[in-house]
Amino acid sequence: MEPAFHPDSYGYRPGKSAIDAVRTARERCWRYDWVLDLDVQAYFDSIDWELMLKAVRQHTDRRWVLLYVETLAAGAGAERMVASFRALQELRNLFLHYSFDMWMARTYPHIPFERYADDVICHCKSAEEARELWRALADRFGACKLALHPEKTKIVYCKDANRRSAFPVIAFDFLGFQFRARTMWRKGERRIFAHSFQPAASLKALKRISRSVRGWALHHRSDLSLTELAAMHNPCIRGWINYYSHFCPTQLRPTLQRIDAYVIRWARRKFKRMRHQTKGARDRFGRFRRANRHLFAHWVLCHGNG
Repeated sequence: MEPAFHPDSYGYRPGKSAIDAVRTARERCWRYDWVLDLDVQAYFDSIDWELMLKAVRQHTDRRWVLLYVETLAAGAGAERMVASFRALQELRNLFLHYSFDMWMARTYPHIPFERYADDVICHCKSAEEARELWRALADRFGACKLALHPEKTKIVYCKDANRRSAFPVIAFDFLGFQFRARTMWRKGERRIFAHSFQPAASLKALKRISRSVRGWALHHRSDLSLTELAAMHNPCIRGWINYYSHFCPTQLRPTLQRIDAYVIRWARRKFKRMRHQTKGARDRFGRFRRANRHLFAHWVLCHGNG
């Protein structure tokens, strides 16, 4: 059923990724001044399972598949949580393919969008067009027993150096990135600075990273060597860097540098001679980091060669 999906659907599809969706959204935000940021409310609690079964039957007549969906339809919310996460995501993707993607292709073919599962961004040429689309989608989703969140769904103005009108909402989050005007520079004969509408790791994403780092409690792991700590946590750090550094990687630096603060506290606990040092511990850490630039995955990003 892969060929049936809309080209602007990115979730759970081979050859497509969340980064592809963010990159396409960035390029379209440069061409379109307005965005309608959609948020579908309480998805599996309100979905019309008869419509879901109808959508599934369009692609398969295998009895075990239909029985599985019928079981989900008959179950309570808690029972559905036991179901495979991937299976639920595939069903949600299929349902939105018919309730949103195909409807947009028929009704508003001139309005481009990016959809990753139920995260959806629509690009409009004017605020009036965005408001009209919002009203039409509210009716469409209502017919499919879905609802748009009244507070999280919003119209956004892509304000930057070339678009300077006043509007209360000038930023939105999409797939862990916040889109807003940012000061960027490009390399050339000289550095050129521009106030451009760009994505970077969102505040929510950075807070999640900070909570994870705090949960590691590195400073309490004096039973391990620094090499062992790095080997333990580098896969996670690399994952963050590989995802969020696609756009404005400098946004990650302050958050990832918190790992260094915990490493310094680890050293002061582990080595008695550093226990009562503060500046001395930081200096020792700096020399060690420069001599072992690749020990922790974030050191090159955060500190370069220095």
